[in-house]
This record gives sequence, structure tokens and C-alpha cells, in this order.
Amino acid sequence: MSTAAEREYIHKPDACMNMKSKPIRYYPIFLNIRGKKCVVVGGGEVGLRKVKTLLDSGANVTVISPTPDREITKLSKERTIHLVQRDYEAGDLKGAVIAVAATDVKKINRNVAEEARKARVPVNVADDSKPSDFIIPSSFRRGDLTVAVSTAGVSPALARKIRTRLEERFGEEYASLLPLIGEVRSILKKRGYTASAEAWQKALDLDLLIALTQKGRLKKAKDLLLTRLIPDPETMKI
Repeated sequence: MSTAAEREYIHKPDACMNMKSKPIRYYPIFLNIRGKKCVVVGGGEVGLRKVKTLLDSGANVTVISPTPDREITKLSKERTIHLVQRDYEAGDLKGAVIAVAATDVKKINRNVAEEARKARVPVNVADDSKPSDFIIPSSFRRGDLTVAVSTAGVSPALARKIRTRLEERFGEEYASLLPLIGEVRSILKKRGYTASAEAWQKALDLDLLIALTQKGRLKKAKDLLLTRLIPDPETMKI
């Protein structure tokens, strides 16, 4: 008769096989990489796109490439990024919080992924989700609002198509709505009142709030939110 420990050991391989057979369902997360070292290996067109996305999030970007794109060289001269103009070498990921392998040589990309895994640095391999710890969604910004679309790496083209459609729907007016909502949240917090998630959903009449902010009627929009979020708005006036 086997022990409980032996039975657990016997079942583990099956569990691992089941996990490997299932498609990956990525955990959506937004990382704060401001001022943190992020390494991009590859200085071509794909690498440049990755660099721009990282810079947009305030990252401290290092690019490793023997033949960098002209724009990457320009960014280096402007001291916007740190450029290491040579082939990738072991140890280049030291101190990085994120690594991106974006060369057109699979062996180099694989080496970057292997070193990243050993160093416990999350890595993205461009156009290859299998060795990647994370994938980069197709996204756009409206001020502090970020909308991201992912197809789990199955079809970047579809993700981009959906993102383009959403971009047309969500204009710059959504950026102006965020400071207003932030102010209302601050008022609630100062008064020790917590509105439920359901209350917020009912209160956020986006069409009406955007119309008011576009007309400059910010106080009207703020009062409308407070009235909908609290039972006695008179106690919340400042």
C-alpha cells in the first residue's frame, strides 16, 4: 500500500501534463516600471516599437544591438536610452526588471529567454509567446486611461484591429473625465465614506458626465456624482 506522500508524487506528473495541455490564460496586470531598468535585445523595427512602449511608461531603457535602427541611435545620442552597440552577452540582464528579446535570430532570442528565466527576470520574446513570461497587448492611452487588448498571442493582427476600433470610440474626452472622478474619490475619502463598486457603476453615466465636462461644467458633473454616490450629499460639501 502506498503512503500519502507516494500517492501525491504519483499524481503530480499527470497534473503537470494537464497544465501543459491547456492553453495559457494570461493574468492581466499593469506594472509600474518608472525609472526601472528594462533591457531590449535587438535594435531593429520591432525593437524600436518595444523601446517606445517602455519609454512611454517611464522606464530606464537599455538597448543591446550591434546594428541599431537609426532612430534608436538618435535616442541614444539624446540620452533618452542607454545603447550597448554589440552582440548580446551573458550578464546583460543584470539589474533588469523586464527583458525583451526582439532580434531576428531565434537562437539569440532563446538565449535571452533562458538567461532571463535563470535570473528570474520576466521576459517577452517578440512574435513568440511560448518562451515568453508575458506578452505585450495592443493598447492606446487617453491621458491616464489605458485600454489594452490581447488575444493571448494567437493573433496580434486581430488585437490591433479591435484596438483601432476602440480608439475611434474612446476619444480624448475620456482623459478629462479621470481628474474629475479622482477628485470625487478624494472627497469621499476625506469624509470617511466608501461607495460600493455597484454604486459607482450606477453613478457613472458616461455620456452625461462627458457632455458636462466638455461644456466646462465640472462642478455640475462633480455634484451629480456625489449625489448619486452618497445618501446625503449635503454632508459631503466642501
